[in-house]
Amino acid sequence: MVSTWRTSCIEAFHELKGKRNVNTVIYRLSENLETVIPDFKGNLTHDELLKGLPAAGTRFVVYDLVFATADGTRKDKIVLISWCPEGTKVEERIAHSTTCDTLQNLLDGVQVYVQATVLSDVEYDELVSQAS
Repeated sequence: MVSTWRTSCIEAFHELKGKRNVNTVIYRLSENLETVIPDFKGNLTHDELLKGLPAAGTRFVVYDLVFATADGTRKDKIVLISWCPEGTKVEERIAHSTTCDTLQNLLDGVQVYVQATVLSDVEYDELVSQAS
């Protein structure tokens, strides 16, 4: 049986995959660091996404990255970003790392995985480079 937190994470992910009004799902760890909670579902620009990442807290972000290839073809890839900045407390870093593999396995359809510790890791051009 799939736990409640896993079910809510999967449901939020399926909403992103199935609807065009959701291009971003942000997950966070619960206060006790034992579960992952969908914290935000919506449509964000890339700049809004960057502004939404905390300086000293972890997040998991599923983002529908839309970009053009060198020949002008429109592409989109679903990216899972593991956000764990250097200012994060050790306990949270450990819980985030432990949970990351589980979440990655739950979200069937993620095409690109990015580990990020600084904003330059998730700049638009960097994500496009990893998705291409």
